[in-house]
Amino acid sequence: MDLLDRDGLTEREFLERYQPGDYERPSVAADMVIFTVTDAEADSYRKLPEKELRVLLIRRGGHPFLGKWALPGGFVRPDETTEQAAARELREETGVEDVYLEQLYTFSDVGRDPRTWVMSCSYMALINSDQVKLQAGDDAADAAWFKVTYRLMRESKELTGDGYIKTLQYELKLISEDAELTAVVEKTITVKPSSTATAYAVVSNDGLAFDHAKMIALAIERLRGKVNYTDIALHLMPGLFTLTELQQVYEVILDKELLKAAFRRKVADLVTETDHYTENAGHRPSRLFRRKMEE
Repeated sequence: MDLLDRDGLTEREFLERYQPGDYERPSVAADMVIFTVTDAEADSYRKLPEKELRVLLIRRGGHPFLGKWALPGGFVRPDETTEQAAARELREETGVEDVYLEQLYTFSDVGRDPRTWVMSCSYMALINSDQVKLQAGDDAADAAWFKVTYRLMRESKELTGDGYIKTLQYELKLISEDAELTAVVEKTITVKPSSTATAYAVVSNDGLAFDHAKMIALAIERLRGKVNYTDIALHLMPGLFTLTELQQVYEVILDKELLKAAFRRKVADLVTETDHYTENAGHRPSRLFRRKMEE
C-alpha cells in the first residue's frame, strides 16, 4: 500500500505535481586547485635545484573579472557529478587524468559571484609537472603556473565569556614569469566549551578573481595537514626519485627545513628503494626510490 502524505498524495502523485520553479536554485561550479612541484634554476651544476610549489591559474578572457587570474573550473553539467566535472576540467586544462583528486570544500557565500547565485564545489589535485601540457580553455586568455607561498603574518587571541577567538592573518603570494598576485586571508577560530568554528575571509586581494584566494589558502592548509600523516606528497613525485628530492618537496609544502635523519625515518614505510641510481654530472650517484604501493 502506498503511503500518503498530509495532503493525501502518493509519492508518484506528489512528484507529478511538484514545481521546481517554486524554489530558487543556484548554479553549481567545480573549481580546481591544481598543485605541482617544479625545479627552480640551480646556481651551479654541482648544486641540486631547489623545489617550488606551484598552482595553476588561468587569465579570464571574459566578464566578470576580465583579465584577472582565476582557478580553472566551470559549471557542472546536468549529466555529471561535481567530481566528474572536476576531472573533466583537469583534463581539459592540463591534459592529465588519473591523478590524486579530493574534494576540498563547498563555497556558498552570498554574492561570491556577481553574475548570479553560484555555489562552488572545489577540488584539490596533485600532479607531477612532467605530465602536464597546459592548454587554456574556451573562456581563458592564458594559463600559467604560479609559484605559491602562504605565510603567517600576525595572530591574536581574544578571550570571551565562555571561550576565545583566535585570529590569524596570512599573506598569499603567487608569482609567475609575467605577473605577481598577492592577497591577505584571515582565519578566525571561535572556541566555545561545546563547539569550535572556523571561518575564512579575504581581507585584501590584488589580481585574483572571485573568492579564489580563499580556495587556495584552504587547499594549502589541507595539503600541509595531510602531509604529516599520509603519503599525499608522493603524488607530486615522478616514478623514481631520491630521498633528498622527496625531502625538498616536503619542505616546500611545509615551508620549513626538516632534519634529514628524522625525515628519513618518517618516510621509511612510504617508499621502496630500487636498483637504479641518478646519473647527474657533478653529483655522486644517489639511489632512486619509488612510492610503496599497498598490497
